[in-house]
Amino acid sequence: MARLTVDYITSLDGFGSAEGWPGLWGMGGPEYFAFLEEDARDEYLTLMGANTYRLFAEFARTGSEDLSELTNRRKVVFSKSLHEPLEWANTTLEPGDAVEAVRRMKLEGSIPLRTVGSPSLCRSLLRAGLVDRYRVVIFPVVNGATGGDRIYDGWPDVGLAPESIRTLDGRLQLVEFTPTVLDGPPD
Repeated sequence: MARLTVDYITSLDGFGSAEGWPGLWGMGGPEYFAFLEEDARDEYLTLMGANTYRLFAEFARTGSEDLSELTNRRKVVFSKSLHEPLEWANTTLEPGDAVEAVRRMKLEGSIPLRTVGSPSLCRSLLRAGLVDRYRVVIFPVVNGATGGDRIYDGWPDVGLAPESIRTLDGRLQLVEFTPTVLDGPPD
């Protein structure tokens, strides 16, 4: 059975990006980049929604971001609005229900599954109880005025059992949790 990890980068206040700020909030450092290189050696299937696909496919097309590792990796995009053939290499379109498709992938596959970006997709997979691991790198910045892509809006209540905590470059927090969707606050 394949395991599913939801993977995010975020500001302390839960934004996935911020207007006017450079990528990674200008805080990516040698330990973080070494972590990314090491992580890229693992075999996994990347899952994403249509908006993330469009953004990353454009980066790959124009070369404005180095996405060579992601370009070479197998990817599945869940979308009812995209149509084949998809222009980004190694990408398969899944036009059906994402929750049912991922449930099938988990049952029938052995290669780990990971999301990239795609807050709506991640939210629906979490609600369905399909997420085995939640991994986030927290950048030490609050983007109250400029933040975009609020990650946790619309999420159910989720209990998080810590699995690992690591500091990268003396400032970034890499945390991994096992999530449990809660019916409500504890008694």
